[in-house]
Order: sequence, then C-alpha cells, then structure tokens
Amino acid sequence: MGSLPGVDPAEATRVVVGELPDFPHLAETPGSGVGADMIGRGAAHLVDLHVELTVSGWRFTDRPGADERRARASLARDLDVLEEHTQGFAGPLKIQCAGPWTLAGCLELRYGDKALADPGAVRDITAALAEGLANVSADVAKRVPGATVVVQLDEPLLPVALAGRVPTASGFGSLPLVEVPDAVEKLRVVCEALDDVGATPVCHCCAANPPLRALADAGLRAIGFDPAQLSPADDEAIGELVERGVGLFLGLVPSREPADARPLRARDLATPARELWSRLGFDPQVLARDVVVTPTCGLAGAATSWPARAYRACREVAQVLLEEPEVRK
Repeated sequence: MGSLPGVDPAEATRVVVGELPDFPHLAETPGSGVGADMIGRGAAHLVDLHVELTVSGWRFTDRPGADERRARASLARDLDVLEEHTQGFAGPLKIQCAGPWTLAGCLELRYGDKALADPGAVRDITAALAEGLANVSADVAKRVPGATVVVQLDEPLLPVALAGRVPTASGFGSLPLVEVPDAVEKLRVVCEALDDVGATPVCHCCAANPPLRALADAGLRAIGFDPAQLSPADDEAIGELVERGVGLFLGLVPSREPADARPLRARDLATPARELWSRLGFDPQVLARDVVVTPTCGLAGAATSWPARAYRACREVAQVLLEEPEVRK
C-alpha cells in the first residue's frame, strides 16, 4: 500500500523492488522523521499552499517553514531512491498520496478548525493537490521512462466524512457531512489532472463502508479495500464495479504478522476473493484479470521482517488465483 517500517528508504525500496518486480511502488517510511507521515507527505504535494507542524497536527500557514521544507525534502529523497532502484523498469509503477478528503479532514486552518469545515479550503486543497500530483506523476514518468505511473489516493477518512462523523478540532462536535456529489466532484478534479499527464488514478480505502460507487463515478480506475470491512450487502456495488471495468485491489494479506506466527497459506488467503467471485457469479477464469492482491493496509506498523513475507504472500496468492481460479466445492 506504500508505507513500510524502518527509517531507511533505500532498504525499504530494495524490499519493494525485490519482492514486487512486476508492480513496484514508491516506498514510504513514516518513521523516518517530520513530514514522512501520511498527512505531511500529502501536504508536500500541495502547490502554493504552506503548512507547519503544531502540537495538534499539520496546520496551514502563510509562508513555507522548516517543517514544510522537511516534508518536501522527504518526498524528493524518496523519489530519488525510487529512480535509482527502477532504472530500466517497464510496467506499472505506483506512487501514493492522501486524497483531498482525508487531507481536508486532517489539515487545520490557521485559526485551528479542520479544513473540512470550510468549502473554500476544500476547493483550494483539491486544486493544489491535483496540480502537485500531476507534477510528481510527470516527473516519475521522466525518471523511469518505461513506467506506466499509477497514482493511489488514500482516503481512509472519506466514509466518516460522508457520514458526518469527522470530529471538530476541539473534539466536542462533528463537522457537517460531505454530500456524495461533492465528494465525487473533488475526486474527479484530481483524477482528470492525472489523466491529463497519462497517469492512472486508483484509490485505497481501508475503512469500513467505502463508498464504492462514488469512487467509481469520480473516474478512479481501481479501488482497493479490505474485504473483511465489507458485508454481503456490498456485493451488488462490487459487481457493478467489475461490470464497469473498474479493477479491485483486494487486501487479502495481513498488514502485520499474525500473533500466533502461523505460516501463511496462499490458498487460505485467496478464499475471500474466490468466495466473492462465486457470490457475484462472474467467470472465475477472469478473477486474476480484475484483481490485484495487496496487504489489507499499510505496513508501517509491522516488524521490519514482515514486508518481504507479506509481499511474497501477495505474489503467491495472485498465482493461486491465476492458476486455480475455481472455488473448491
């Protein structure tokens, strides 16, 4: 999903490229310092908007300062490392960034409230993010000429924003809910900017109740989620995604090592995908065409030895889906 444990981006990138040779991604190490966290990294993409880190989190400010410079330097460093380790690569190459709604739900305005409370601020964040992500995507395409750049928008806060459950800065109330058409509109702005530079926009939402139809309506080409966070009531929406040609990034591999340290069995991990396909009634032979196997969420909280095992398991599960697509009776 992007984030990895540890503080060394070069070592993290070696794991990514070594274990995911056909679909590597930009390695992020939130533990490596100020600005490497998801919100600081997202803010580093914002064009002409400035932020600083306060005791309550990232906040907009009038001019760039040391915290913002660190965030932008962290992004530049990680892109340099990615370029170094992907020379000669050809194929899909993923970068990732917090989406406009998650940024708006976490970044604070100068007077302290969440940016999500101000429609004008949300609009400015969306425009700045769209431009910044398009610039970074074009830069990656130049650095790695054989790459097809895939941009993953991380939107863990979108479901609670749509439900009106994002807390105010004080924590004593909740911000007004986001209307679905507005959510779609802002995401579409980012997707269109990425389309314009030849990048492929996808989205990951590891929270419960991801708004699958809204994400597809915004123009996202694939949607990632943890099947354990969904219910059978979501099957219809998932079926619609497949029929519309929207890919699925299914979180089938745990993001942390199981507490009992039991071995990962690829066939067991593949079961939720096979059962989903069976319920939907789709041809099992095309399961591997429409599904990318991923961890359930980012790996930043895992032991340093886990990413290599988790990524290897992703490959093994995908191979099972490719070679043995039929659900066992």
